[in-house]
Amino acid sequence: MNIVAAAKVAVTGKTKSTAGKKYADIKAATQAGIVAGCAPFPEGVDFFGFYNGIDEKEAQRYADVEITHGRIAMLASLGFLVGEQVEGSAFLFDANITGPAIDHFQQVPGTFWGLLGAVIFTIEANRVQTAWQNPFEADKLFLLKDDYTPGDYNFDPLKLSAGKDDVWLNDMKLKEVNNGRVAMVAISGMVAQELVNGLNLIPADEVLEMGKAGALEAMEAQCTGATNEAACAKAFEAAERAAVFAANM
Repeated sequence: MNIVAAAKVAVTGKTKSTAGKKYADIKAATQAGIVAGCAPFPEGVDFFGFYNGIDEKEAQRYADVEITHGRIAMLASLGFLVGEQVEGSAFLFDANITGPAIDHFQQVPGTFWGLLGAVIFTIEANRVQTAWQNPFEADKLFLLKDDYTPGDYNFDPLKLSAGKDDVWLNDMKLKEVNNGRVAMVAISGMVAQELVNGLNLIPADEVLEMGKAGALEAMEAQCTGATNEAACAKAFEAAERAAVFAANM
């Protein structure tokens, strides 16, 4: 079986767990279809040995957690980039949101977070009802239902999967898992970068590419703490771009 075929098998997920079944390591869990393995790690990656001797139900919980966090990370990565591009727009919180995305949280009115919290509570309550066993009836806490497939909440409002065969579905599942993994790394990098330099992502990256570290340091000195950091960063980027263009004339 080649790597691609093995990956598609591994991402299918078991629809029913076996009580008491254990896996020696992540390789065994991947071969059983619990973990989605793909190139360049077709047998999975587990540097800290979390899957060594793991129970099948616990392995399925890990798979569900990975899918869930991947989905959140994809939304967060998109939100970081879009949020910084539309900040200062009149239709968005009276144009009062500005600066790096890591500072947007404090600037958004509390009413918005209250409404968002209610939405999250509703979604999570439905997720718990769909996926998790009743903690008062289960053998232990945090167990998934036996007939639950990790990540499957029967949510497909656009009916994209209607009429599709298993090959197509497994391919889409693998793509979702992989994009989620990339997004988790990406959002970690975005947050780290903004914590270090205090600047919007895209202007900072553009300036670094054009003027190397010296220009980025000058941008930090000029814009960090400015009344409108986003406008300052974008203006600095434009000036740097003009300087580079003039130098290449």
